[in-house]
Amino acid sequence: MTQAANEKRLLAVLAHPDDETFGMGGTLAYYAQRGVQIYLICATRGEAGGMEENCLEGFDSVAARRESELRCAVGILGIKELYFLDYRDSGMPGSPDNQHPNALINAPQRQVAEKIAHLIRQIRPQVILTFDPIGGYKHPDHIAIHRATVEAFYLAADERFVDGLPPYQPAKLYFHLIPKGFLKTAIRVLRLFGKDPRRFGKNGDIDLVALVEEGDFPIHARIRYGSAYEKKQLASRCHESQLEGALMSNPIARWINRLFASSDVYLRAYPPSTSNHLETDLFEGIE
Repeated sequence: MTQAANEKRLLAVLAHPDDETFGMGGTLAYYAQRGVQIYLICATRGEAGGMEENCLEGFDSVAARRESELRCAVGILGIKELYFLDYRDSGMPGSPDNQHPNALINAPQRQVAEKIAHLIRQIRPQVILTFDPIGGYKHPDHIAIHRATVEAFYLAADERFVDGLPPYQPAKLYFHLIPKGFLKTAIRVLRLFGKDPRRFGKNGDIDLVALVEEGDFPIHARIRYGSAYEKKQLASRCHESQLEGALMSNPIARWINRLFASSDVYLRAYPPSTSNHLETDLFEGIE
């Protein structure tokens, strides 16, 4: 891989097809529009994602359909390169998918981290994005890839890790956050409509109240991606098989999301923030 010395590169490390769009899709499309080289590592092919039978027409598996949807979104968002780690979707807590031998949550964290660290050395991104410590909404795979990415961030710079590539130290590591304003508004509105915010989602397995109580992370960066909003919406349509079960499939959630659309928020994990300064550019301070 040949790279210009002054080329800006951003790497997102996520768990499933659709994470790149429903989560930080606005940020990725925004930076792609600005000429930043965007790379994506996806740990699984979303094998545990439920879908209607008609969505499988022309595909031999859920994984094949979801990979196709991901490649569609990658093209729209402007992602330069997509890498798979080839683990299996672990499903939500308590599902039979948790027991699959190739499930991401059953893989040794060091093994996953070494795969990511190798790609970090290969891509040489200045900025890396991944989930927050609770995986956004506590999906086991999101938490697992968060932990492995944090380990990989430091491992890539460690000379003791030998993989045939020179050590490389990325400049910044950020965790994508679900805005607390969005969650609190969603909770109030759901209760107004007689819905239980502790049993949100298609399967009632997302506790929005717990996310507010346990996910009180500081915001160090806010990226306003208004110019890329339409690209995020177009990329969302690629994930047709998941729209019914996605957070934004709920009419109430869609309305609330529209109120909060046009920006993503992040915690800066490295270097640690030592002030109240709110960054508006993930590449701020990088020469």
